[in-house]
Amino acid sequence: MRDFSGILPIMERAGQMVLSAHDVDAAIRVKPGDANFVTDYDVAVQDFLYEELGRLLPEAVVIAEESEENHTELLASSLCLIIDPIDGTTNFIHNYRYSSISVGVCDRGRAVFGAVMNPYSRSIYHAEAGGGAFLFDAASGTETGLSVSSRPLDMALVGFGTSPYYRDELTEITFRAVEALFLRSRDVRRSGSAALDLSMTAAGSLDLFLEYRLSPWDVAAGSLLVTEAGGIITRIDGSPVTFDSPGSILAGNPRAYEDALKAGIL
Repeated sequence: MRDFSGILPIMERAGQMVLSAHDVDAAIRVKPGDANFVTDYDVAVQDFLYEELGRLLPEAVVIAEESEENHTELLASSLCLIIDPIDGTTNFIHNYRYSSISVGVCDRGRAVFGAVMNPYSRSIYHAEAGGGAFLFDAASGTETGLSVSSRPLDMALVGFGTSPYYRDELTEITFRAVEALFLRSRDVRRSGSAALDLSMTAAGSLDLFLEYRLSPWDVAAGSLLVTEAGGIITRIDGSPVTFDSPGSILAGNPRAYEDALKAGIL
């Protein structure tokens, strides 16, 4: 049985790299697609994670956002690290302070470990398959268990993402769904880091989260956090989440999740 505990201190060090960032505007690069940015810090954090996690799990292949070679065809047969060095790059550029570092580990396509770090609060949400989900506070060294909420949709706080790289295709359907959820819930939130939003869902702070297109590195870690905290995560049509291609996400506590599906608004 593999020991993944060594991943957490590596993520702490990566978080310090994010916190040390300066002159971010000068470090921006533009990738193809609307609002699709990368900074030199994304690349530096990814290179650091490649090196350190490679030492820890040398047998693993890597799938990462800023990599030119992503071996998704090996997911079904290999141990894979799925990395997002800075999820919420636009937030990072604007110093909005809601970005995260996400590391998921999949064994032959099945998520077996996931960790999401908020460097600004020094919080690491982490889970291992069959072992529950936890929040480690690196500042105090304390750890607490995570559990999804039990609030129904009409009492829910709903998080959502706007799939900004696909504005022409997904703006209308996204905001039609968000309007319907807004009218049926307590309120909605758009924060800009899907990995952190899934972590907040696992912690019970958000009751439901959806986005119409996310990449594997956005959800590999967060999906395990949600399920290990007692929640449900699927595609918006109810089909299983896989990590070999982008797709939609609907995650939440069982009551809010079922309410949203039954409402027929997604």
